Amino acid sequence: MSTRLLVNQVSCLLVKNMLTNMRRVDWVLMSELSRPCRMMLLVNPQSGKGQALSLYNNHIQRMLNEAGVPHTLVITERQNHARELVREADLSQWDALVIMSGDGLLFEVINGLLERSDWEEAIRTPLGILPGGSGNALAASVHYYSGSSPVSSEELLVSCGFLLCKGLVSRMDLVSIHLSSSPRLFSFLSLAWGFVADVDIESEKYRHVGAARFTVGTLVRLASLRVYKGKLAYLPAAEDYNNRRALRNNRRLHCNNPAASLCPASPLSRPSRDSSLQNTFHNSCHSNNSLKVRRTEGTPSRSATKALAGPPDTLLLPLDQPLPSDWVVVPEEDFVLMLAMYQSHLAEDLLAAPDAILDDGAIHLFYVRAGISRTALLRLFLAMEKGAHLATNCQHLVHTKVRALRLEPHSPKGIITVDGEVVEYGPVQAEVHRGLARLITG
Repeated sequence: MSTRLLVNQVSCLLVKNMLTNMRRVDWVLMSELSRPCRMMLLVNPQSGKGQALSLYNNHIQRMLNEAGVPHTLVITERQNHARELVREADLSQWDALVIMSGDGLLFEVINGLLERSDWEEAIRTPLGILPGGSGNALAASVHYYSGSSPVSSEELLVSCGFLLCKGLVSRMDLVSIHLSSSPRLFSFLSLAWGFVADVDIESEKYRHVGAARFTVGTLVRLASLRVYKGKLAYLPAAEDYNNRRALRNNRRLHCNNPAASLCPASPLSRPSRDSSLQNTFHNSCHSNNSLKVRRTEGTPSRSATKALAGPPDTLLLPLDQPLPSDWVVVPEEDFVLMLAMYQSHLAEDLLAAPDAILDDGAIHLFYVRAGISRTALLRLFLAMEKGAHLATNCQHLVHTKVRALRLEPHSPKGIITVDGEVVEYGPVQAEVHRGLARLITG
């Protein structure tokens, strides 16, 4: 199918659904990208099936050119290349940073921005996401938030490309993650322990089959279901939907209001004369851009209030101190999984948190207690494809909205992931920072 035909089909689908289903389009609209908008487009050529660069050449390059969006293509060469690049880049040259990969490359970019001395301004740089990996959770979430019917593969790519060309920008929550002996991280998608983290990492060997790797990994892990011991606690999120919607309406701004623009028509909106329409290529790589943080033995606990780049955490005490009295401690200590989500999708075909929105200031915490059968767990994940798992009334599944959480694993071995990337195994805590980042949502 040609790019033009795909664009026409997806455009019609988006317009139809936006007119008839506005239920999901209720985040805070911040601004519209300046025109012309100069984008740095980072591509990981090894993500997913290794077809990201071909997808760019066959679809995205044409879409951006036809929309009159100048962009510079950067092909990542190694693990943490994108993180290092945005940490040192002169961001005044760019109106937006766009990632075409799985979710791991965006993880690098966000953490690189928040490691800068000017992090407060840098993290306001609008970010765009184009699905080029095997998970593509944030891309699927952005498509879902638009109110459109589910799509996948190249149709999802074209949908996200269409939304990118529209250039509407919204706030997005980020979550700070504290580990025992590693620097603080920032997360845009998820924190996982147990079954979900096991499947995510152990299915890497099936990367060649694309998104189907998670289905294969789920079946393999179900055959040998594990139970993990640990202590889970959280600070509940106060729920007042009427007040929240009123606040959202008061904050909503017109797209064409110059005072509201995140990209004022100053140096940010003026492309350089010799590079505005030219694509610059860097050497390709043989890395999947994953970040693996290894435990440093004997390092003392890092204080949650230690001076670091990025916003301060006001809800967290150091990991080696007792929990505050207003936190809820989960009575169970045997778990199959713990999953903290801040976007709707865990993968293209997994609608894990159907009520999530970009800037709701909440972590959607799920955990499954030990004792669930393999059949019941499989039913949960099958229902999650349509976001119906919360309606199954599974007695082992618990869902609650929180502002902060702490997990202390007691099992000696296991996997913890942040945005699908392996981090240090051990105590971990997290706090949501509402609307910290900016995302191009169309």
